[in-house]
Amino acid sequence: RNQPPSSEFVARTVGVCSMMRLPVQASPEGLDAAFVGVPLDIGTSNRPGARFGPRRIREESVMLRTVNPSTGALPFQSLMVADLGDVNVNLYNLQDSCRLIREAYQKIVTAGCIPLTLGGDHTITYPILQAMAKKHGPVGLLHVDAHMDTADTALGEKLYHGSPFRRCVDEGLLDCKRVVQIGIRGSAMTLDPFRYSRSQGFRVVPAEDCWMKSLVPLMGEVRQQMGGKPIYISFDIDSLDPAYAPGTGTPEIAGLTPSQALEIIRGCQGLNVVGCDLVEVSPPYDPFGNTALVA
Repeated sequence: RNQPPSSEFVARTVGVCSMMRLPVQASPEGLDAAFVGVPLDIGTSNRPGARFGPRRIREESVMLRTVNPSTGALPFQSLMVADLGDVNVNLYNLQDSCRLIREAYQKIVTAGCIPLTLGGDHTITYPILQAMAKKHGPVGLLHVDAHMDTADTALGEKLYHGSPFRRCVDEGLLDCKRVVQIGIRGSAMTLDPFRYSRSQGFRVVPAEDCWMKSLVPLMGEVRQQMGGKPIYISFDIDSLDPAYAPGTGTPEIAGLTPSQALEIIRGCQGLNVVGCDLVEVSPPYDPFGNTALVA
């Protein structure tokens, strides 16, 4: 099976820059899961640069090995995985980019392959979930973020990185009783910024509820809520405190720690995960690469 080569035999600086130094292939056929880059950032409202996220995450992934001794995970013994490269987005047209993303992901999920996405700004989750819902119907969502991304419009536009989940609700792409948003924080324009999400049936877990504690109990509740139906994981790197992940477009202080991030991901064990993304890594704002390393 495909697996990251050992640095005992292949130097880490050798080879094509792929995720985990896995083989790069054009087709999802025969794969259980695949890494996919979506280098798009024209939906960004503040600092740009997330178009460079997939490439930098791949660069920092050379340290990833085949086994996780902490969890006992041996993914490459049971899964065929590769890097499918990047979706060819249109950097001059956000609507057209969403079309290109949706069509690319429809081919991936039709082949029975689970996409593991490297973003890109958070706009990309909307067309990905369009492709997911076409195959699975409305899906549950675990959304880890500093922001709810449920705004309706900005500057007269209904599509940007602050609105993907509002558009998903509008189109019936989400099983709203199985949506959990973790890490939400920061200033707002109203005293009840959670109103829309909670009115749709989302569970909102503010960052303050996560401070100085383990998130293992929370994830036990999340697993029970999600059940065995399909869920999608969308992880915005700005959910982490900017002390750990400064390279992002809209940083907010007092966020999650990397340990809590791992507790969330490990807490998804056993769920019916049909896809996931890691978005909003902006390498120009972290020249040392720590944000991409955490990603």
